[in-house]
Amino acid sequence: MIKLNIYVILLSLFALSDHSYAQKDSARINSAIPTFMELSNDSLRLKLDLTRGGAIAYISKSDVDRNIVNVHDEGRYIQQSYYGGNIINRQSEGQKKAWSPWSWNPIQVGDCYKNRAEILEYKQEGNTLYVKCIPMLWDMKNKPAEAIMEQWTTLEGNVIKVQNKLSCHRTDTIYGEGKSHNQELPAVYPISALNNLYSYFGDKPFTGEPINKPKVVNLTSGFWGKYKNDMVTESWMAFVNDDLWGMGVFSPKCTNFLAGMSREPGFEAHDRPTSYMAPLNRETLNKNTVYEYTYYLIVGDLNDIRKNVYDLNQSIKK
Repeated sequence: MIKLNIYVILLSLFALSDHSYAQKDSARINSAIPTFMELSNDSLRLKLDLTRGGAIAYISKSDVDRNIVNVHDEGRYIQQSYYGGNIINRQSEGQKKAWSPWSWNPIQVGDCYKNRAEILEYKQEGNTLYVKCIPMLWDMKNKPAEAIMEQWTTLEGNVIKVQNKLSCHRTDTIYGEGKSHNQELPAVYPISALNNLYSYFGDKPFTGEPINKPKVVNLTSGFWGKYKNDMVTESWMAFVNDDLWGMGVFSPKCTNFLAGMSREPGFEAHDRPTSYMAPLNRETLNKNTVYEYTYYLIVGDLNDIRKNVYDLNQSIKK
């Protein structure tokens, strides 16, 4: 049975705050680096935000300027975030009281004060964008993590393949080793106009059995919806509109998910209401861990999303 730690709950709640106390952007942002890197084809347009660690900030149809990624605050986007070690109190060192105690938590976009990650490298090779950054510790004030995040983002038709890599090089003695946590692989925030949740929960995965449509759990109930005990047997979930068009996430190693909505359906990229999906896997990240995983974002009609998942699952098995 998956047991969600309290700091994961708090992180999700914080992602929905107004950040009225936030400071100005970090001085680490290099003005010589462009704001966005972009890819497009006949199906999709994609942007990574280089002022926010290269996180995925924009996905739209190629012929429509409508972002389906919620970017209301630093807790949204589609980004890397990890948890390691014990939960500790570091308020004397600048840890935000609202996030104390907390584990070691490097995050791609920036910390809870809106100090942002430092880009070390970025480049494009064909239809793949590469970014490398020093993440920030979420709970701390302007504290870079002792880690490197890398991301390879490839656009192929209506499928976005993302390879993530975290290289830890911690020297601290405060967090300890050997503590496992539920990792969001990754955290995905679609706009709340994509308000219908679908997946497959049966015992005959990848056989074309009817899709499930669970009730969307609202964060006001106390937490996101929990789809645990290896319930998500095809390793994907999707939020779509009433015409059954939207965004799915397929994370092959994950059969447990969180998903739900904050506030009302019907809103767009910069609005506070949002949808949310996160494939989960329990992992232990120690001082020198190198952790890698691959996931896929699929944009289109619900039946096409599932067909793409089936095709990807077959290709991964080969």
